[in-house]
Amino acid sequence: MDTIKRQRLEAAGWRVGDAGDFLELSPEEVALIEMKLSLSRYLKELRLKNQLSQATLAKKINSSQSRVAKMEAGDPSVSLDWIVRTILAVGGTREDVAMAIAISYP
Repeated sequence: MDTIKRQRLEAAGWRVGDAGDFLELSPEEVALIEMKLSLSRYLKELRLKNQLSQATLAKKINSSQSRVAKMEAGDPSVSLDWIVRTILAVGGTREDVAMAIAISYP
């Protein structure tokens, strides 16, 4: 958001913040969500790099295509454990997981 727009909103009495502010999340909760989203994005990139469809990956991990789609979308119903296990199943390493978390994967 540009500075002028932000100043106008604040002058009109609006509070400007991010989703963490709106949902009153702690810094730890924000960090956890960001890590999960980074891993989800990395999983999708790794799947595409390996030329796997969601359905093919689902068969590889004994799951469903919709579960893979939820993992890639960062759905709250999918655990970090499941995302990490799937990254490893696609050929990712512990170092890849650490890198995805550390660089806040786009």
